[in-house]
Amino acid sequence: MTIKFYAPEWGNTLPFPTFCRNVKTAGYDGVEMALPFDATEKQTVLGTLAQYELELIGQYWQSVETDLDAHCRNYETYLRHLIEARPVLVNCQTGKDFFSPEQNRQLFDLAARISAETGVKIIHETHRGKALFAAPVCQRFLTDLPDLRITLDISHWCNVHESLLEDQPEAVSLAIAHTDHIHSRVGHPEGPQVNDPRAPEWQSTLEAHLNWWDRVVEHHRKAGTQLTITTEFGPAPYMPALPYSQEPVAGQWDINVFMMQLLKARYA
Repeated sequence: MTIKFYAPEWGNTLPFPTFCRNVKTAGYDGVEMALPFDATEKQTVLGTLAQYELELIGQYWQSVETDLDAHCRNYETYLRHLIEARPVLVNCQTGKDFFSPEQNRQLFDLAARISAETGVKIIHETHRGKALFAAPVCQRFLTDLPDLRITLDISHWCNVHESLLEDQPEAVSLAIAHTDHIHSRVGHPEGPQVNDPRAPEWQSTLEAHLNWWDRVVEHHRKAGTQLTITTEFGPAPYMPALPYSQEPVAGQWDINVFMMQLLKARYA
C-alpha cells in the first residue's frame, strides 16, 4: 500500500505560489481544496500545483440550498467543475442533516453516476451538518449502500456524540472499513478540534484517534490499496482564539505539519 499526505488550503492567507512552495518543502504530496469557477483563475491554480509537482484532491463543501432540486443541480455543477481538473479524488460534504434519508440517497446516487461516467472517485465526508453527520446515520447508509466510500473525519462524531465513541463500536468499525481518505484532525467531546494535539492534556484523545487511523491503515495494507490523508486542523473559529484579540492559541500550519510528520513516522 501507499499513503499520501495532503495539506488543506483552508486557512491559507499566503499568496498561492508561496503556499505551494511551503507545502512542497514540508513534504506533502499535494493540496486538498476547492477550485475557482473563473477559468483563468482555475488554470492559474492548476498550473501552480503542477509547477510544484503537487497533486489535487478536490473539495466540495458548498451545501447551502434547502430545496433538494436546487441542491442537486448545484452539487452536480460543483462536482463536474472539480472533475474537469482530474483530481486524485473528490471529497464531498454531501447532503444535509435535515434532509430525509431518501433525499440524501439521491445525492449519493448522483455522485455515483458522475463517478462512473468520469472515472474520478467521489467520496463522502463524515461532517457535522451533512448527510453523514452521526455515526448511526452513517452506519445505516453504509449498510444500505455497501459501495459507498467515505472520508473519515471522526473528530466531528466525537463532538456530535459528546464522547470518544466508546459505546458505538459497530458503527465505527463499519466506517473504518469504508474509509479511503482521512482528515486527521483530533476532536473531543465538546468540540471538533483540540487546541493543540501536542499538549499533554490531549494525549489520551490523540491516542484514541491514532487507534482509529491505525485500523484504517491496516485495512489498506491488507488490501494493497492507496490511502490518502489530509492534515485538516483548521483556522479560527475551529482553532480556539483568545477573547478580544482573537489571536489563535496555536499555529494551524505548525500543527498540520506536526500531524503529517507524526503519521509518516508511525506508518513508515
